Amino acid sequence: MGSAFSSKKNKKGGGAAKQKGEVKKNKEASTPKPDKATKGSSSPEKQEKSKKSKPTSDSPAAKEKPAKKKDEPAGEDAGDALVEASKKVNKEDFELLAVIGRGSFGKVMQVKHLATGQIYAMKVMRKDAIIQKNQVTHTKDEKSILQKIGHPFIVRLHFAFQTRDKLYMILDYVNGGELFYHLKKEGKFSVERVKLYAAEIASAMMHLHAQGIVYRDLKPENILLDKDGHIIITDFGLSKEIPVGDNEGTHTFCGTPEYLAPEVLRGQGHGHAVDWWSLGTLIYEMLTGLPPFYSKNINFMYKKILSSELTFPSYISEDARDLLEGLLTRDPERRFKGEDVKEHPFFSDIDWDKLEKKLIEPPWKPTVKGEGDISQIDEYFTNEDAVDSYVERSPLNQLDDEDKGMFEGFTFAGESTLG
Repeated sequence: MGSAFSSKKNKKGGGAAKQKGEVKKNKEASTPKPDKATKGSSSPEKQEKSKKSKPTSDSPAAKEKPAKKKDEPAGEDAGDALVEASKKVNKEDFELLAVIGRGSFGKVMQVKHLATGQIYAMKVMRKDAIIQKNQVTHTKDEKSILQKIGHPFIVRLHFAFQTRDKLYMILDYVNGGELFYHLKKEGKFSVERVKLYAAEIASAMMHLHAQGIVYRDLKPENILLDKDGHIIITDFGLSKEIPVGDNEGTHTFCGTPEYLAPEVLRGQGHGHAVDWWSLGTLIYEMLTGLPPFYSKNINFMYKKILSSELTFPSYISEDARDLLEGLLTRDPERRFKGEDVKEHPFFSDIDWDKLEKKLIEPPWKPTVKGEGDISQIDEYFTNEDAVDSYVERSPLNQLDDEDKGMFEGFTFAGESTLG
């Protein structure tokens, strides 16, 4: 999905965001722990594609908002919290072009800024859904983390603003499609492609960890390809700031089943090492077509992650095996981390300085015709009408004074200027 947050489709290729393939559990989200998961809640085989019904608008009560008259105000209530850049920015400054993804709280649309013609991805989230699912902290953390990060392989947040009912984030539009989309089509990647993708992801993880940020949701659905074939990491909804050197970490049970580290399943405190486990799982999947401990039965998959032997197809090289064994070490203290990865023989021909300047030419480039191209986006999304649905007021979604204050400080303006 060429968007700023992942569709999180199940491994069959269908379904919208945060469905069967993702779990969260803490005060803010309730999901069965290992061995208590609902039967059939795991992802089906990755190489199959399911038939999907067209999604509905944000909720049964949602309907298309009537068009505003030119002289009608943008509707501030404690209204649109507008961003001060070179001018005030709100949703009326953007033309909605196409739906490019969906999530638990709303959708992502490709948009064009009317004054400059610049193409962006607009992530739209309903406040009532965020509050009802106790995800206020995660949502605010995502915006806070994105606004302080600057890295060539991480999506950029340009602006954030809000209306009475919704939150909006304006991010890079990345048009080469999801890694998941391409991996599903091709089955597996060449060693050269895997090496470059893995090195770029490792570079991004090292940057995040140096800033005291653990990503916690590394998987093909959250990795986009730009027009030149470089990776861009998106969707920071599960990311958390954990100070460097914090040995206790966090105890939140969250992530996507196939990529969960053993310490998360055990309920131990976990930190930055979970990202290196997920990278090992992803590298294995890119080389072979499936994660190393994959099973349709989610409880059995959890048991395999905790105790099964790591095995390899015969075509996996010794260097790749050694790297994967180091990344998929169950003891987080002994697991490979940033410098171990960077100095590993598997990456011996990678010039890391050139890598971070995007001077290494990718071995494969997506076929795109321009910055607004949506040909690499799943038609499941692009066939939907690009509408910012009107939220009808009801006793169930009325925000009280305390709720309205929950999103104070969400407004953000980056270095971009909008005319």
